Amino acid sequence: MKISELRQKSEAELKVEIKELQKAHFGLRMQKSAQKLGNTQAISLARRQVARVKTILSEKHRAEKSTITGVTYDGN
Repeated sequence: MKISELRQKSEAELKVEIKELQKAHFGLRMQKSAQKLGNTQAISLARRQVARVKTILSEKHRAEKSTITGVTYDGN
């Protein structure tokens, strides 16, 4: 999923997305331990996707917090 698509989602949708990605990551790890996983790179890709979604979620939290406190955060 593209970053722009993730940024359009609400916080609740992002949390659901994180749960789904974590379940997929867990499944991949179990397949690897059972030696049934052919593409081991899928594990690191799944882990990175979880990190992307968590990053976007934290950006949304920061943006929400800055509107409350009046402190701006530009993401750089």
